[in-house]
Amino acid sequence: MSRPGAGSAAGTRGRKALAGAVAVLVVVVVAVLVGLLGPGDPQEATPAPGGATSAATSGSRRPTAPVTPSPGARDPESGLRVVALTSLPREAQQTVALVDAGGPFPYSQDGVTFGNYERVLPAHARGWYREYTVRTPGERDRGPRRIVTGDRDRQVFYTGDHYATFVRVSR
Repeated sequence: MSRPGAGSAAGTRGRKALAGAVAVLVVVVVAVLVGLLGPGDPQEATPAPGGATSAATSGSRRPTAPVTPSPGARDPESGLRVVALTSLPREAQQTVALVDAGGPFPYSQDGVTFGNYERVLPAHARGWYREYTVRTPGERDRGPRRIVTGDRDRQVFYTGDHYATFVRVSR
């Protein structure tokens, strides 16, 4: 006769493995959908003062991204080099897709305030920036790669070296 609770550790490991597999599947599906659907219908957005766009429908989760300089240029506010989202590692693109979808995020630290202590990004009030983990293949921990967003996720930055350097991401 087996004692109560025997095998519960194996069951917990199995449930955690299944939850991890489901999270990865969600990331892949969101990334594929974002790739297939693109940034949206250009007729749904109307120009707003200051170069930003606003959705014509009031049901949007958040405002759309402001106009970002084209890849290869320098961001006028930060001076950072601008790169296309598609030029980032696949895992970074998946993280941006998760941010756009509102989650679920694989790490409990995802979405926390980024303090900008290195002062590489433009100075803003505390809480303006949020950070999200970009999985690094082969790493046992969160690794050095992050997506940092600003202005309610409308601006996107990427670091591959744990905040030492950043690029501005053009969607």
